[in-house]
Amino acid sequence: MSPPDLEQPVLWSLLGGGFVAAFLHAALPTHWLPFVLVGRAQRWSLPRSLLAVTAAGLAHIASTALVGSLIVAAGLALDGIVAGLLPYLSAVLLFGFGAFYLVRSAIRRPAMAGGPALDLAEPAVGHATAFWGLVAVMALSPGEVLLPIYMSSAQEGVGALALLTLAFAVGTILGMATFTTLARAGASVLKLERWARYEGAILGLALIAIGLLIVTHQH
Repeated sequence: MSPPDLEQPVLWSLLGGGFVAAFLHAALPTHWLPFVLVGRAQRWSLPRSLLAVTAAGLAHIASTALVGSLIVAAGLALDGIVAGLLPYLSAVLLFGFGAFYLVRSAIRRPAMAGGPALDLAEPAVGHATAFWGLVAVMALSPGEVLLPIYMSSAQEGVGALALLTLAFAVGTILGMATFTTLARAGASVLKLERWARYEGAILGLALIAIGLLIVTHQH
């Protein structure tokens, strides 16, 4: 398998778009607020909380990569039957996710439901239980919004998919760590949640832009 061509501007655009999408997705309160609450209840230091963030973020991306690899394998098999279908299918999915986030950001405020459980923040919970509980919850919730980007890069080869996974990991951990640190430093959680409403709109536009990039690259 040949290494990815790092001189291709489309590859760099996908990597940059993947990093941005992962960072913005990690800015949702369900990706950092549990670490703030658990860290406060367990009286963790900031480095210990960030260690949990890093481990959980890696687990989150590992499960995303696993699901993404299965989707890519199925997509490539389908692409062998219907030549050229895979890029357009991934673009349609990106458009769909982008529209979903745009609509959701316009009609509702960020909700705490649907993400990692917050009841881990009981003071009686052991440190190891709290730590691995956060990691397990993130591992069991792969980033569905990142999966179409895997599909769009499937034909670039394994090397490109590995680079994309790295971009996802860096963006996710950086986003989770940034907002966890801000909240622990005294930033208003309510203000951060209000910012997350605009995150939905920005993420939607970013996903649609990546979809347009894929479609344009096919012509």
